[in-house]
Amino acid sequence: MLNRPIRTLIAIALILVFAVTTTSADEGMWLFDDLPTGHLQQRYGFEPTQEWIDHIRLSCVRFNSGGSASFVSSDGLVLTNHHVASDTLYKLSTAEHNYNQDGFLARTHEQELQAPDLEINQLVAIEDVTDRVNAAVQSEMSPDEAHRARRAIMAEIEQQSLDQTGFRSDVVTLYGGGRYHLYRYKKYTDVRLVWAPESEIAFFGGDADNFEYPRYCLDVTLMRAYEDGQPARVDHFLSMAAGSGIKDGELVFVAGNPGRTQRILTVAALEYQRDDRVPYVLDFLRRREVLFQQFALEGDEQKRRVQDDLFGIQNSRKSYQGEIQGLQDPKFMKDKRLRETQLMAAIAADGERAETLEAWNTIEQVHRQRSQQLGQNAEFAGQYYRIANQLVHMAEEDLKPSAERLREYRDSNRESLEQQLFSPAPIYDDLERLKLADSMALFVERRGGDHPLVSEALRGQSPRERAAELVQATQLRDVELRKALSSGGKEAIDACDDPMIELAQAMSSDYRRLREMSDEGEELERQAYAEITRAKFDVEGTDTYPDATFTLRLAFGTVSGYHVDSDWVAPWTTIGGAFDYETARGGRDSWVLPASWKEHQGAMDSTLPLNFVCTADIIGGNSGSPVVNRRGELVGIIFDGNIQSLTADYMYSDESARAVSVAAAAVREALRVVYDADSLAEEMGR
Repeated sequence: MLNRPIRTLIAIALILVFAVTTTSADEGMWLFDDLPTGHLQQRYGFEPTQEWIDHIRLSCVRFNSGGSASFVSSDGLVLTNHHVASDTLYKLSTAEHNYNQDGFLARTHEQELQAPDLEINQLVAIEDVTDRVNAAVQSEMSPDEAHRARRAIMAEIEQQSLDQTGFRSDVVTLYGGGRYHLYRYKKYTDVRLVWAPESEIAFFGGDADNFEYPRYCLDVTLMRAYEDGQPARVDHFLSMAAGSGIKDGELVFVAGNPGRTQRILTVAALEYQRDDRVPYVLDFLRRREVLFQQFALEGDEQKRRVQDDLFGIQNSRKSYQGEIQGLQDPKFMKDKRLRETQLMAAIAADGERAETLEAWNTIEQVHRQRSQQLGQNAEFAGQYYRIANQLVHMAEEDLKPSAERLREYRDSNRESLEQQLFSPAPIYDDLERLKLADSMALFVERRGGDHPLVSEALRGQSPRERAAELVQATQLRDVELRKALSSGGKEAIDACDDPMIELAQAMSSDYRRLREMSDEGEELERQAYAEITRAKFDVEGTDTYPDATFTLRLAFGTVSGYHVDSDWVAPWTTIGGAFDYETARGGRDSWVLPASWKEHQGAMDSTLPLNFVCTADIIGGNSGSPVVNRRGELVGIIFDGNIQSLTADYMYSDESARAVSVAAAAVREALRVVYDADSLAEEMGR
């Protein structure tokens, strides 16, 4: 039992480090089963009812391709971003029909196009399984034993839940290992494209305007979930706000699946990110960006094939540039170091808790090892190699009980894995050669040309020659062959003479060696952060939010402009402003509105908001998240953050960082006036 002075000292230090609700008013990506209702009531005079919370949760869905979305009609209509749906748009496109560039509209259900491998998940239940997970890990276990025990119990929980409910079941690690929750999802695997605007308006301004503001984009797409061949009937969907839907200073909520934050990181972990990992990733992204840009210059069809990959690389590159700017800010690191020193000093003063200090040493050691291992991978790029690698490891893992397998190969994950593995989406050999050759060249650079594994992979050829040979000879483009190899297990894999399978087999041992090293480091880190989290919980309970994990969260903030230097940036742009902006940028390059918009310029309400910003705390993965008002009505769709928000991996600020949304009113206006899709506009919200 802590004496009062020591407990008070620890409380002060912990509050300095962790108390998000007092440091920044609107900070937080909150769990749906642990919302800051007291804060909302005190600051905004709003306390959501359980009915309101459940309705918002059940109206939201997650895309397995990355991103968020929401149901917006009782007939399973799903609203997300154009760039979230781009993976599907590219897979459905052909040389004759480029749906990503030219757009698409289905005027009947029969015309809606089925996505080849898209899965969307609706979170239907949350259960705390912390005690059960922790009970499986004993203090005397080695890190490897602890990792295996934790993996086994998590697999057991997931499988039991799947067997009992039929829902996809994932055990999610929260607070760095301080809590474990079981999330149950209803899956929709028949998802169809309904409408997409042209890329000229969906990504108006292109890469130059990405992560900037003001913006003038209609970055949205409508899809539809189906069950048993019919549009899904859903009880929970978002209604549409009346009029423009927004006003300055209005409280709004963002419900989505933020991908990753790392705000729990210690100073040593942040230094690793600043000095090692982020620079390394940026170098890789710049290399790939140039590679894909050169490929796109070879012709219009090559540009179409690589555009989705190129956009993803450019988006990531700009995001990481924002991250490193925050990490390289001496004031940020100084403040983080001061708070950590205060916390550690307070803990050291308490004899009963002094062993917690070892957690910081453990994290530092883990990151020292990661720095030494950075770049040591045993995988290659491209769809064919990914398929081969999955088939090889699936065959090996299937020899084990499900609970002992790598997580992605457990029985509970098999349906989702096979949906991707057996996807009929097109694979382009020229792009496969490009990706495979470059990843092989990078492998030679990192391992050295005389490394035995390099010799095994290249077989006496250059990376370019070897990649061309592998892509030409592989038969993995045949979906039926993939299914046969999957069902045949290890015997079929060992008997297969496909060169891509043989390459994956040659790399398998080193892949597993590196995977085991990574898993051991993650287990040590998990235990260390759990220790730190327990110290925090002793003072605050769980009245803070955990780092993002690509699971459903609720953020909130206000519609609010901001200052950049001495200039005021207004909280929203308008439809009419898009035409003015095109003129101001000379109507060239990425600043050319589609012909459909120019034809209907006079018929649209030019005063309607097109894009707007709010102070809600978001990160990558929130793309496509619905923005709702107090009544739970849809007012917008998140599609970006401004450049000032790109430090959100590590810290939040509402001074000038903003989440950027498409106004829902602009979506309906465009459907009615520009795309002659009144029926869709009327269906939204009904």
